[in-house]
Amino acid sequence: MKTKFLIMTILIAIVFICCNQTKKETSVVEKTATIYYNGDIITMESDEPTYAEAVVEENGKIVFVGNKDEASENYNKANQVDLEGKTMLPAFLDGHGHFYNVGFTAMCANILPPPDGPGVDFNSVVETLNEYKETETGKYVLEKLGWIIGNGYDDSQLAEKDHPKASDLDKVSTDLPVIIIHQSGHLASINSKGLELMGYTANTPNPDGGVIRKDSNGNPNGVLEEAAFFKVLFPVLGKIDDDMAAKCIKQGQDEYAKKGYLTAQDGRTTTDQLAALRKAADEQAYYIDVVAYPDMTLGIEQVAEGTYTPTHQYKNKFRLGGVKLTLDGSPQGKTAWLTKCYHVNPEGRTGCYEGYPIMDDDKATEYVKTAFKNKWQILCHSNGDAAIDQYIKAVGAAEKEFGYLDHRTVLIHGQTLRKDQIPELVELSILPSLFPMHTFYWGDWHKESVLGEPRADYISPCRDVIDAGLTITSHHDAPVTFPNSMRVLDATVNRVTRSGKVLGADQRITVYEGLKTLTDWAAFQYFEEGRKGTLTVGKLADFVILDKNPLKIDPIQIHDIQVLESIKEGKKVYELE
Repeated sequence: MKTKFLIMTILIAIVFICCNQTKKETSVVEKTATIYYNGDIITMESDEPTYAEAVVEENGKIVFVGNKDEASENYNKANQVDLEGKTMLPAFLDGHGHFYNVGFTAMCANILPPPDGPGVDFNSVVETLNEYKETETGKYVLEKLGWIIGNGYDDSQLAEKDHPKASDLDKVSTDLPVIIIHQSGHLASINSKGLELMGYTANTPNPDGGVIRKDSNGNPNGVLEEAAFFKVLFPVLGKIDDDMAAKCIKQGQDEYAKKGYLTAQDGRTTTDQLAALRKAADEQAYYIDVVAYPDMTLGIEQVAEGTYTPTHQYKNKFRLGGVKLTLDGSPQGKTAWLTKCYHVNPEGRTGCYEGYPIMDDDKATEYVKTAFKNKWQILCHSNGDAAIDQYIKAVGAAEKEFGYLDHRTVLIHGQTLRKDQIPELVELSILPSLFPMHTFYWGDWHKESVLGEPRADYISPCRDVIDAGLTITSHHDAPVTFPNSMRVLDATVNRVTRSGKVLGADQRITVYEGLKTLTDWAAFQYFEEGRKGTLTVGKLADFVILDKNPLKIDPIQIHDIQVLESIKEGKKVYELE
């Protein structure tokens, strides 16, 4: 009896301890949970808008979506966040951008045109550069890279409707090299010292896939297109040291987070940039997720090293997503490759000018086949419809030889996508990441100078692509424009130009569809629909809080909506001051 009594006593004690421990653990867990309530909580789960009364975050994940009373009952010791009528959505994913360069250009002189900068004419560009070179940041960049650098001038918005030339930039310096980068990121202008350092003379031939523009006497005028520009830029970027790279990465995260983007894309990563991005991951420097797509033309060894994971898993919030290919330039810079003539030729071009390719068909097909053979997701910059034809042909050949299920190949930009090309995208399961922000920034320019009507009306045809059954994203291509999520949504939905005209009203999509391109559909493009893009139990607690509900205001006011908070895996990473 004594033995039985002793055993029973021990068993009761064990049960008591276990129960007590369970209660203790439950209590601790509940204290780490957070309930969000009393706002417009849009789950983005369905084809039509659906709302939840409450969402509960716990240990970085969503553990409850539903009724507020039930949330309070199940998590009675949780922290309470009263949204006070504000709107909460899943955080945005970057359909396409250049994360590292966003941080870099934030350290350059801002010569963007209004509303994003002061660049209204040549004089304002020169004045801004002269002021910048005396700033602490300007001196830092000059010390590190050896150049005075400005970013974002746009000939279509400058009063002169032209590119500043070397003679204009000599007003900034004749002793130091000066470079200003076109807003498209596909052209630049350098001063006389820059031309001297590069060895660009009247006898210098155009590089493959690029142009050194020259004056009437045959001398370089300072304006560089595509490869001629990249031969300047890439060596300059190669001088970025660890300290400056860390600043680029920190600044890039800050710029994305303040607009609700908690998954950023580095959409054409150079070898040096990839090394810096990997180093930041090793040092646990990321507070948002960053996905890199190295430029295939710079070598595939950087992808083949083993960092690419077919399971799309992050290491300290960083991963390789696949590879990037570029087949042409920009429409606003008139270097995109078209099948029909530009409406107005750029300076120095005569006859039927259609732009030009970066490479021939065989080379493009070889690159795409390499991606398919290795089962790397490939993103391809193709702005002009001729470049899109080239990409479709290459994907078709790669699919035939190395086809595999669910490759989620992406067409980046697709600005001049033709209606007859859309069925080919469907057949090959190519996902379009379109760029309707062009309708605001360059819509008038496309009508007046680049494409003319009716081609300009069909730029980035979101409606037709969605109606064809394709999953699309809408992007900003930062630093071409700021990574401004509400400006992206505004342009995708409204398609209103700077002058207030509607460009292609029949290609507008609904506000809810526009939000899908930033959340649910964007997560699909990244192979991350299982962990991001909707407010669903089990997914990451990545949230963005807006001051207004885009679904409940006049759509024309969308660009005025403010991002109040960005929350990454339950932790606030940005709050509007």
